[in-house]
Amino acid sequence: MGSYGKGISMRTTVMFVLTLLSTFSGAEIKQNSAADAANAEESSPVGQPADGRKGDREAIRDHIDRIFHAYMQKDRATVRSTHAHDWHGFSLGTRKLVRGLDEYMTMAEKWLGDDSSRMTNYRFTEYQTIFHSDLALVFYIADVEGISRGVPYKDKFRSLDVYVKRNGDWTQLASNLDRHPDETERRGAAPATITPELKKRALDERVRVWNAWFNNDQQVLLKLLPAELVAINNGEERWYTRDSVLEAAQQFAGTGARLVRLEFPRTEIQAYGSTLILFSTFVYELDTNGKREITSGRATETFVERDGVLVNTGWHLDSGK
Repeated sequence: MGSYGKGISMRTTVMFVLTLLSTFSGAEIKQNSAADAANAEESSPVGQPADGRKGDREAIRDHIDRIFHAYMQKDRATVRSTHAHDWHGFSLGTRKLVRGLDEYMTMAEKWLGDDSSRMTNYRFTEYQTIFHSDLALVFYIADVEGISRGVPYKDKFRSLDVYVKRNGDWTQLASNLDRHPDETERRGAAPATITPELKKRALDERVRVWNAWFNNDQQVLLKLLPAELVAINNGEERWYTRDSVLEAAQQFAGTGARLVRLEFPRTEIQAYGSTLILFSTFVYELDTNGKREITSGRATETFVERDGVLVNTGWHLDSGK
């Protein structure tokens, strides 16, 4: 832990969160007694305090189970009914605050509407509930299993859910759901699935870079080649930067040669997180004032997803001999 949170008790943290909630939820929050606050502060992470809230605790746990099963069954009606009309929070992949039930359902449709993927099982590895009058904070870590495009997968989530009791029933008022760091690290290091869409995109972008160089399209090269580019060409001791690649493209354009054929007979792709590595054989043919010249070799090229664009961060070309 860094400096954030040093000397801050659980009671202070809970009170801070609940004060924020009272601002946007409109819920009436009564001050906890000193005894209730002490119970919250002293609650064990491996058990629940004997605070007389067993029934409430079970009701909330049942409610969370209903949400999980609703997503497993792609039951939109249950997903909607288990969340408050003034729900606020974050979920997987959200880049801004989700405000209200309608926005939540729009976000949820990403999973509910994906017929190629579904969750099949879940298991809580950590679970804790802390009460503050008619509000409850629920912390959990869950292992999840599912099937995506016919392939089994595993995932791991962590969440802070906020529950409110209205008209005698508990409902979810807010949540901050995210992928667990363990799973994020595992996915970043594990080979990613190369979907047909991803493969086509990578191959198309690779061709764009080659064509842009041969055609001296400086605008496209500036878009697809980042400032940190490192490139090694066949038979040259020189290592290229983006600036020297742009300069070389201009020099090639001055020769009068033009590209008449570009082929990649074989390409293998590896993907790790946002990074793609392409291993290829290539053949290209140039025409210089009617004289044809064919060059072939091997290429190792690296692409990284950045702001929706696959940028070519580097390559190494050789003759293959």
